[in-house]
Amino acid sequence: MGGFIDFMTSAENLIMLVIGICSFITIMVLVGPMLQSNSLDTRMKSVADERKRLRERQLDEINKKTLQRTPGSNVNFMKSVVDKFNLRKAFESEETVNKLRNAGLRGQTPLYVFLFFRLAMPIILFIASLIYFFFVDRHEQNDTMLWSYSFGIALIGSYLPNMYISNLISKRQEILRLVFPDTMDLLLICVESGMAIEAAFNKVSVEIAAQSVEMSEELALTTAELSYLSSRKAAYRNFASRTGLDEIKALTTSLVQAEQYGTPLGSALRVISQENRDARMTRAEKKAAALPPKLTVPMILFFLPVIFVVILGPTVMTVMEKF
Repeated sequence: MGGFIDFMTSAENLIMLVIGICSFITIMVLVGPMLQSNSLDTRMKSVADERKRLRERQLDEINKKTLQRTPGSNVNFMKSVVDKFNLRKAFESEETVNKLRNAGLRGQTPLYVFLFFRLAMPIILFIASLIYFFFVDRHEQNDTMLWSYSFGIALIGSYLPNMYISNLISKRQEILRLVFPDTMDLLLICVESGMAIEAAFNKVSVEIAAQSVEMSEELALTTAELSYLSSRKAAYRNFASRTGLDEIKALTTSLVQAEQYGTPLGSALRVISQENRDARMTRAEKKAAALPPKLTVPMILFFLPVIFVVILGPTVMTVMEKF
């Protein structure tokens, strides 16, 4: 014990001890941050990896669904015709691409098919009408009228691809409009349970697939875009542009405002969900109110004659027997 006291009371030993402690503290200050793991960087890396896995899974599901619905026909011939006649420069526009997206036709293959039929359909109908009028039935018309009819049918054929796409858009938007209130309810539940908007879109896309494949594809594609696009606003706006529905435009506007100003997302989604449920009920009431006028003509043509026969038939038969 005495030796330790002598050692601690020695000036040289005290100086060496202080120098050692200061050196140790200096080394720890300089080397310590290098030895510590950056928890923020680790969390950000894990989030980025999760978003990458989510994006790859969503893109794989979209590609599988697209391949299931795409016929296995070879479009190389159509592509060669389109490129040979430079139809993309003549007919392709931003409006055409948006219409194909609204119809659920994404990628370059539907575009080539659409442009090919815009060129081929008038020619096919023109040749078919000439064969019919000149070799099957002339309908007692001269050659000038038959050529005029053929040109008119060819002109109608040039509008058939656009009419077909418009019909696809109407049917698809009607399906999306019918399922959108249920989608909003599921999205509201996911957001209020604490999910992030990406996870909520992903979850709803899986749950809504049994009711509407179209809505499931759109939500899955939006989830993928939220993962890899530099701007989340662009992903929301692409969602609204692909569907073309005013209801979805209102949803994306609310999402953009919540992203920009930090407003509560749950309350906005609740209001939109209630509005869409009311709108769906209003549409059902309108259809129910329009049913009686639509039944008037069938009742006059089919029901009333039968009722008259049933009621007046025995009386007429009795009168005929007496006279």
